[in-house]
Amino acid sequence: MRLSHVLFAIALLLASPLGAQEIVVTPLDDLLQDLTAPPPQQEPTVGPTIDVMAGLGGELRVLDKLTGAVTNLRLQQGDSVQLGFLSVAMIECRYPVDNPSGDAFTYIEVMDRKENAVLFAGWMLASAPALNAMDHPRYDVWALRCITS
Repeated sequence: MRLSHVLFAIALLLASPLGAQEIVVTPLDDLLQDLTAPPPQQEPTVGPTIDVMAGLGGELRVLDKLTGAVTNLRLQQGDSVQLGFLSVAMIECRYPVDNPSGDAFTYIEVMDRKENAVLFAGWMLASAPALNAMDHPRYDVWALRCITS
């Protein structure tokens, strides 16, 4: 072996500790204490509020994704309708006082009559249907508007 190769190998061996990284060991108990500590108290954030009135009922649209059929339902508050194996009930519909045609907040319940199971129960917003959408492989249901008179 040449002398230059030997000197290069010795230089690498001597220089390797200079490039080594320092390893810091933290006891596991300290980490677990940090994770179980209560989070700092924060003031709850409150979004904008609007004045609403209750409508007489609401209009919903149902899409059968299998057949492509679209059905508009006009339901009074407390009414329900059977559509295929779905049962759709309008519990409540509210709308903004200052803009009745601008938005609708509907509380609906959708049941699967075959399996006797609730598919969806909650508030839907006409202006943002994806905010709280019904997740079903065949049907989509969304709010259109409230019936005000």
